[in-house]
Parts: sequence; C-alpha cells; structure tokens
Amino acid sequence: MSNRQTMNTDSAPKAIGVYSQAVKSGTTVYISGQIPLVPETMELLQGSFKEQTRRCFENLKAIAVASGGSLDDAAKITVFLTDITNYDQVDEVMADFFKRPYPARAVLGVKELPKSVPVEVEAILELK
Repeated sequence: MSNRQTMNTDSAPKAIGVYSQAVKSGTTVYISGQIPLVPETMELLQGSFKEQTRRCFENLKAIAVASGGSLDDAAKITVFLTDITNYDQVDEVMADFFKRPYPARAVLGVKELPKSVPVEVEAILELK
C-alpha cells in the first residue's frame, strides 16, 4: 500500500492541468509549480514582476500549510524565469518568505511558461 496522498487547498489556485497541487509521500511534500494565479478568481495577478513572484510564494505557502507544514520546511526551491535578469528581484521576494538556513535553490531561464507568465516556482518540503 502506498503512503502517497494528494494535497489540495482552496487557498491556492486549483490545478490547471493533469496534476495535483502537491503530493505528500511519507514526510516529503512535492509542491507543483505555482504561477501568479489568484486563488479566489483563478485569474493572473496583474502587477510588477515582484508582485507576481510574491503571489507564487503565497500560493506555495498556502499549499505548505495545507500539507501540515510551512515554508520553513522547504528543502529545495526551483524558480523558472522567462527573463533571467529578474534573478535579483527573486532574491528580494524570497528574503520575505525564508530565513536562514535557506533552502537549496535552482533558478532556470526558460523560453516560455504556462499562460505566458514570467515566473513559476515549485518546492520540496521535508516535514519535521
């Protein structure tokens, strides 16, 4: 019998494809990539790059809480950017969500993201 379970919350955007918001396997939570969708409306947040990035992290935070943890449990963050020059702005936003010791992180420049957004963020949590 598998100890995998899907995690879902109305506090984050519903999946817009064939995937779950997150999957918990044992004490590890794999949170699907979050784009700057507003959960209540499922519309893209209109705003600056930093505001859109903040929305991605707010969505991750809501899923982390629904999974029984918090962003303090993040072991790895992956950020996808359509313009890698926004790297420093990602750091500024992350500083509002994480404290030392910081999670591991990768930032990747990509050609396109769903719904033509400039940023997508995913996380892996290790619950205590």
